[in-house]
Amino acid sequence: MAKNSNPYVTIVAESFRPVSTARLHGKVHMRPASGQQFGQDMMIECSKTLPNAHPVGTRFRMRVKLTDREGGGEFLYSYHGWKVDVLGDAE
Repeated sequence: MAKNSNPYVTIVAESFRPVSTARLHGKVHMRPASGQQFGQDMMIECSKTLPNAHPVGTRFRMRVKLTDREGGGEFLYSYHGWKVDVLGDAE
């Protein structure tokens, strides 16, 4: 069941390669950058072209919403058609 009452918030996200890709699609994924309201263990569902079009470790400013899937855990969702600011490589 989706968490419809949660608002969208703007965060800084980064692309990364998870240690294990079991139950994941693709090799490069998105997570919140460190030091924000969401931990780095939270995955971000967004356009797959975004993390694949930039080097791993690139940071982005994007709007996300905390949600969940029936039978699954919580994750962050960002609509694939929204504008995303590319901030640059992680240091």
